[in-house]
Amino acid sequence: MIAAGIDVGSLTAKCAIVNDEELVAYRIIKVTPNLEETAERVFHDTLKLAGVVKDDVERIVATGYGRNKVRFADRKITEISCHAKGALFFIPTARTVIDIGGQDSKVIAIANGRVAEFVMNDKCAAGTGRFFEVMASALNLKIEELGDVARRAKKATKISSTCTVFAESEVISHLASGEKVEDIVAGIHEAIASRIAAMARRVRVEPDVVLTGGVAKNRAMKMALEKELGLEIKVPPEPQIIGAVGAALFALQ
Repeated sequence: MIAAGIDVGSLTAKCAIVNDEELVAYRIIKVTPNLEETAERVFHDTLKLAGVVKDDVERIVATGYGRNKVRFADRKITEISCHAKGALFFIPTARTVIDIGGQDSKVIAIANGRVAEFVMNDKCAAGTGRFFEVMASALNLKIEELGDVARRAKKATKISSTCTVFAESEVISHLASGEKVEDIVAGIHEAIASRIAAMARRVRVEPDVVLTGGVAKNRAMKMALEKELGLEIKVPPEPQIIGAVGAALFALQ
């Protein structure tokens, strides 16, 4: 059976196509203001990659912030359930999932293959990809450069504020006082790791801990979180498609 999962987030849309629990193809694109068109486009792009047509897909499940805009989906399921299922697909021993997305972050505790409890931050940019975007802009860096820059640091400049706006002002002040850019970037990673870890401790954090979302591609962020939690963290091969894969697996059921 061929099924598809579509995860429409605040910054990117992801689609995964599976054939009897085998991942056949996936695609990640940036969202546009028209979420319905974005969902259609990522779905059709993935069909081409999979070498199938729409009629070959028996069921479609949508998830994510924009899931209700995927009108051609057979079912909509929350991203919490889909991220847990997708993480277990790649790492069956996962007990805790930390997802850092563009505009939110969440921690999911898994027990017996199901979501046991979760905590989510979708009210504040601190601890999300948006925080990294603002800080990268303040430092005149590309967001994808932050991880490598942080790893060159000799020390981490302390970023005290957890508010994105105040933290940006703090970063600018540190630059003006002569702090090295790499030390400031390392401090930014430590600040986010501290905030995420504090949120994670509101649920039961147990290994294996899996980091997902676009920020999971930042190795410095993974290392900062490992230091903060005192646990090794695993990252799936493509951490951005976990929700879409989970949705596709739900579509098989």
